Amino acid sequence: MPSQSAAAASEKRVNSDSRSNIDTTGRHQPRVSPRGLYRVVATAEMLTWALLITAMIGKYALGAPDWTMRIAGSIHGFVFLSYCVSTVVVWTDQRWPASKGILGLVLAVVPFATVPFERHVDRKGLLASQWRVAPAGVAPRNGQEPARTAAERLLAVILHWPILSALVLVVLVALLFTVLLNAGPPTEWFN
Repeated sequence: MPSQSAAAASEKRVNSDSRSNIDTTGRHQPRVSPRGLYRVVATAEMLTWALLITAMIGKYALGAPDWTMRIAGSIHGFVFLSYCVSTVVVWTDQRWPASKGILGLVLAVVPFATVPFERHVDRKGLLASQWRVAPAGVAPRNGQEPARTAAERLLAVILHWPILSALVLVVLVALLFTVLLNAGPPTEWFN
């Protein structure tokens, strides 16, 4: 009997490992796909547009305090920059034409346009459920390709260390956000 329960436990462990993101080399594979990443960030960008527009209506039509606009603008600004970074990452991995990548970036400034764009590129087959570029130091498998360009090599490093890379990217976006915040509202940049 003990050998049966040990076999069942072993089978359970194998089954749970098959559902996790561990490849045959024992390395963890990224859990987030290009499709999943882009869908989440595009939706967040759209929702923060709604937050910003609501705060603007509150401030200018209803006399809400200025801090509501500052908070909504800050949240939207951070998510806007995150969307732009995600667009470049997915654009690089999925090898979008330059026109498609630039359109994705430009549509971030149009309220509520990121989700329709994300759905459009998904319908066109431009968003995959796995990364095309193989993580650095891992042999390409399941249709992955080795990195060829400098941008793809950087992406391969990001995919190899996704948590550390995500933290670094968040810090870089926060630094850029801080610089832009200190520059003042975009409407005053060229005055």
